[in-house]
Amino acid sequence: MPHVVHNVFFSLNDNSPEACQRQVAACDKYLKGHDGVVYYSAGVLCPSLARPVNDRAFDVALHVVFDSMASHDAYQAHPRHQQFIAESKPGWKQVRVFDSEDRKSTRLNSSHLVISYAVFCLKKK
Repeated sequence: MPHVVHNVFFSLNDNSPEACQRQVAACDKYLKGHDGVVYYSAGVLCPSLARPVNDRAFDVALHVVFDSMASHDAYQAHPRHQQFIAESKPGWKQVRVFDSEDRKSTRLNSSHLVISYAVFCLKKK
């Protein structure tokens, strides 16, 4: 069964470092630890990665990988997720969501210390 990869990129009305950290903290508070999550992370735009191919049109990124579509669907309807949206939405200028299936997930074994999921964005010419 494929994993479901849920990537969300938030552009904030107030993109000060403090506001960005508050958004990360809200993600951690409401979106971390849901059933079926095999990977979770939230963080701010990395200022040192400014290559021409990097899409830098966001302030905070959320990455959640679910073990199944059923887990993803339960997360979307969960009261904590709905509360996160209700409380955070006024601060959002734009939200972009990229969902995908990962049919060839890396399995954690003794040779893997960390499993990383990456999103590659290409700029249109």
